[in-house]
Amino acid sequence: MRRLLFIACSLLLLVSCAQKEYRQNTNFVFGTIYNITYQSDRDLQQEIEAELMKVDGEFSMFNPQSTVARINSGDSTVERSEMFNEIYQLAQTVSKETDGAFDITVAPLVNAWGFGFKHEQLPTPEQVDSLLQLRNQMDFSAIAKGYGCDVVARLLESHGIHNYMVEIGGEVVVSGKNAKGDDWHIGITKPTEDSLNVEGEMQTVLSITDHAMATSGNYRNFYYQGGRKYAHTIDPRTGYPVQHSLLSATVLAENCATADAYATSFMVLGVEGAKAVLARHPELMAYLIYTDEKGQLTTWASPALSDYR
Repeated sequence: MRRLLFIACSLLLLVSCAQKEYRQNTNFVFGTIYNITYQSDRDLQQEIEAELMKVDGEFSMFNPQSTVARINSGDSTVERSEMFNEIYQLAQTVSKETDGAFDITVAPLVNAWGFGFKHEQLPTPEQVDSLLQLRNQMDFSAIAKGYGCDVVARLLESHGIHNYMVEIGGEVVVSGKNAKGDDWHIGITKPTEDSLNVEGEMQTVLSITDHAMATSGNYRNFYYQGGRKYAHTIDPRTGYPVQHSLLSATVLAENCATADAYATSFMVLGVEGAKAVLARHPELMAYLIYTDEKGQLTTWASPALSDYR
């Protein structure tokens, strides 16, 4: 009798597991698209979007009632939430570890160079110097998407879901296995200056699990003026757009906010600067795409990434 009961319970467990299909939720958030795939017996999209709206309510530059917008406007009554403080502290840590290459107060300089809300003529050296001294506006755009991925991943884990992929605007967190029982296959786009080429050719594909991945690049958001190319990455230490050969930086880390911040900072630091940071942080892995002295597309990857390719 006990043996029959054990077999019956085992069959019920197998049927229960088989019923947990892989679901996919897609919608707009943070001015981009999210795609979330997870194994669950119920749809969690409403809960997912509620969590994402919390992130938006803290860090949106377009919502005048967001925490960061109110702080930027000089509202002294704002109470900083645990969520806000978590990301603020991470931003300060990455800034310190990259010698100021990551800076959440760079927004006025980004605007001055025509990559923000305002599109005006090139700033004068005097204006750049003035803005370098004026660091009273915070912008978490370079870290918010990654943090949004982390928040959704935490929600899924709280429901006992361990097989999932969370992707927001190209930033990704993966755990467990995909529907085929394999590690998740995440592509890194080959740099191209064609802004209409949204899909893009893949430079490489990584097979990863239990990691976060973020990519930052200069190859789409730029303009030419006076015969010179101006990329959207502004070096917060100098106030000027970066001028080096690095086109794309992909970082793998334990969480996506960290990967997002370091990917952004690597685009400021360039290839050698990024390698120097990676040497001090073995917990990070990176895939860098750049042009060599002959103008040919070249790549460099952390040695540990060979296990994921």
